[in-house]
Amino acid sequence: MGVTYYANYLVWFEVARTDLMRTMGWTYREMEELGVFLPVIDARCEYRKSTKYDDEIEIETTGEILSPVRLAFDYTVRAAGADAPAAVGRTVHAATTAEGRPCRLPERVRGMFA
Repeated sequence: MGVTYYANYLVWFEVARTDLMRTMGWTYREMEELGVFLPVIDARCEYRKSTKYDDEIEIETTGEILSPVRLAFDYTVRAAGADAPAAVGRTVHAATTAEGRPCRLPERVRGMFA
């Protein structure tokens, strides 16, 4: 069809939030080595305008602490140079142990998004 496959946006969200954490000075790997994981508990994407296969994509990402154990990321996806968003989305994550039990977000993460 020549347009971006809808599920790719969720993959782009993951890449964008991983990159955001890295640019803020901490990687997912470092957090997981401390025993804290951030599984997605809610994911939403509102598609507003099609992007085409092979378009260059820009994603603006922000994070927000929702509670001592929950963190949300908001995404705005645009084709490079476009003013209007192609999509907007949000993922919500719960901090868990390796065993899947809820735990507090590390102080370092809370400080990054305070």
